[in-house]
Amino acid sequence: MKTGLNKILLLLALATGVAFADPIPAEALTQGGLPMRDRQLRDIGLVLRGGRGGFIDIGYTYTPSSEQLQLKSQYGVHNGYAFRHHYGVFGSWVLDPVSHFGFLTWFDRTGWDSQDFFFFPHYGDFAHISSALTWGFSYTNSKYDATVALGLQHQNLEKAGWRAYPHESDSLLFYWAHARFKNVSFQGSFYRNTFQTLRISLELESRELYGGAGNGITTYLPNLSATIYRRKTGDDDDNFIRLNWEQNLYKQILYADVSYDFPDDGFRSAALKYYPDPSRMIGFEASCLRRHERSGAKDLLWGGAIDLLFLRFAYNSAFDYENMFHAKGTFIVEFKFNIGSTPDGKFFGRGAPKAAPMETTQSQFDMKKFMKNRTEQNMGTPTYDAQGNKILHAKGIRYEKEGAGTTSNEGGY
Repeated sequence: MKTGLNKILLLLALATGVAFADPIPAEALTQGGLPMRDRQLRDIGLVLRGGRGGFIDIGYTYTPSSEQLQLKSQYGVHNGYAFRHHYGVFGSWVLDPVSHFGFLTWFDRTGWDSQDFFFFPHYGDFAHISSALTWGFSYTNSKYDATVALGLQHQNLEKAGWRAYPHESDSLLFYWAHARFKNVSFQGSFYRNTFQTLRISLELESRELYGGAGNGITTYLPNLSATIYRRKTGDDDDNFIRLNWEQNLYKQILYADVSYDFPDDGFRSAALKYYPDPSRMIGFEASCLRRHERSGAKDLLWGGAIDLLFLRFAYNSAFDYENMFHAKGTFIVEFKFNIGSTPDGKFFGRGAPKAAPMETTQSQFDMKKFMKNRTEQNMGTPTYDAQGNKILHAKGIRYEKEGAGTTSNEGGY
């Protein structure tokens, strides 16, 4: 009975997601390059906060129904699948006691296709599939708590249905740079002689993972960032600044995250995030986002997500709206795994202030007690006389009376 009820609830949830889901506009697919590249650089900035150890990120977004995230083009509404596949790897090597050399690579493949797939797209008539590869090298000096990194970004258009999308360049090459000194970092991406994004971050929150305090008032300092985006509108540049404020509300397990677009659009999004442990292996999120890209409406989109170690369940979350082509009114499941490690073997989730707790057992070796027990085992089980004194009976030792033709033997020697 319980199993049948669970199946009914699952079907109702899927049906609700399909019934209230908005089709994805074709324009959102063609405008996904900048958000995709910027998302990779944001992740890289978080990983390079320490600049040492390693990090791995793997994710595969799954939508079970072809009617769940339909495509809306000038030719109508088409059934199919929106997707996002991604991975990221960072590793570092010790050059000397204070110097660390690192290599990183991030890859995203996103888009919409007429059929679902795991590795290889089907490239249907209305498919739009693009990818971005970011790679680079980093150097960290732990004595001065500083990191510098340089690299390239490759954006490729793998497929664009000729009937539904405007012409796009099929290959673009960008370069990026990152510099951090203690709690301040600068990051930028460029195409030829023009910038695409410029970001300054002030990570004021004290984090035990990077040698800061584990508690106290300094853990309640904010993390701030300001990013300038170069947005092309026709022949003119329509640049804007996005301000982000992340604030620890309670013991580094409850956070508020607010973004604001300046100068024109105002409030962009807000999220309340709860992590049962500061290592951020598991998280729960409620978010609110103001939509205004597609139709000019100023309506609020409410949603949330449950983030487990290997799975993420989300509905209308602000993150998915930004990174899944303005998908609204649908459930999204992501099979994923991301974890970082420090040089001394501690593990943590993306952006965590502390490492995961690890239980260790320490025991001291008592030589006197060991020798005493060993002697008693060799000598046999002790007994006591009438006065309570311990008497040891030796084993393996034989005495023979000495006489004619006899000798004494001890233990066979």
